[in-house]
Amino acid sequence: MSVRRGLTSPGGPWRLGHGLIALPLVLIATITVIDVNTPTTIHLGPFLVAAPAITASFAGAGVTGAVGVLAVGAQVVIGELHGGLLTPNHQAQIAALVVISVLVTVFRYLRDRRGRQLHQVRAVAAAAQEVLLRPLPHRAGPLRIASTYLAAEAEAQIGGDLYAAVPAPGATRLVVGDVRGKGMAAVGEAAVLVGAFRGSAYRNLPLPGVVAHLGNSVYWNTTQLDGAEPDSAESFVTALVVDVHHDGPFIELVNCGHPPPLLLRNGAVQALEVTETALPLGLHAPSESDFRVERFGFSPGDLLLLYTDGVVEARDRSGAFYPLIDRLTSWNETDPTALVRRLQHDLLRYAGGTLGDDAAAIAIAAPLGAPG
Repeated sequence: MSVRRGLTSPGGPWRLGHGLIALPLVLIATITVIDVNTPTTIHLGPFLVAAPAITASFAGAGVTGAVGVLAVGAQVVIGELHGGLLTPNHQAQIAALVVISVLVTVFRYLRDRRGRQLHQVRAVAAAAQEVLLRPLPHRAGPLRIASTYLAAEAEAQIGGDLYAAVPAPGATRLVVGDVRGKGMAAVGEAAVLVGAFRGSAYRNLPLPGVVAHLGNSVYWNTTQLDGAEPDSAESFVTALVVDVHHDGPFIELVNCGHPPPLLLRNGAVQALEVTETALPLGLHAPSESDFRVERFGFSPGDLLLLYTDGVVEARDRSGAFYPLIDRLTSWNETDPTALVRRLQHDLLRYAGGTLGDDAAAIAIAAPLGAPG
């Protein structure tokens, strides 16, 4: 959506319609005409201060300053026609109007500068998000994929939740995880894990080897930062690594303390609970033997939903957790994009527009050509 630009100023473009500038101009003209045509004992000039004050609410510092100059000029005209500029009353009114106009203009300038700084911070955060959380492809081989990421902080773009997808022999390999830490340390841990996951793709490691590589990367990073970052010693990552085979009909996964994925099939929802859950990543230096791969069916028409606990731990006003499985059962969605979009809107509505934790979700449709 493009925004039409109007008057510009040193404080930035005036983004509202030209019509609003007529309000302070009409106010200045009206006060001047009425004051000039009233007895000298009646002074309406002080009301001119409203013009720059009103302008500052919708225009930049340049426009505000220009309106302030016009207001001072009008006060000079009134003073000249009502007894001369040398009278103490008119001098006091002019001086007060100059001071207030300057203050209003300066405040508007500072507000614009802070707005520009905030915009730059958001731009950097958006760029960081693109690096850390690259948008997943809508298609990976025969798979259809859709994803969403909802930051808990209103101004935040990134947090401790993560996901990524890379190609694997005959499959698409995905990771979804949640860093249990705070601040930039959590973002750093997420970046380490995502980088290690992407970097492992060319090695064609088996699933336990990939998870061991991720665990060692996170553990090494945590031990290196221990003492340098206050939150690093308390940080670990719950993660789910999944191979979705293109010639199925099955998926293979390793669960490291993460919420189980959900399989949507024929209107029913099944939690894919593993028999042996591994420890979260970052608590120790693991080996391949620490991880057990488990297999589940994944047939044409199925949907697989991966998510972080920010989804199921979202609360409504009464404190009740979000009933994810009940929602999925009642919706009976079959398209991953429609499912993710509906989940995002419903989750925000359920939580009153604000989440207590970051939330991410990925929906994957089974290959239509997979054998039954």
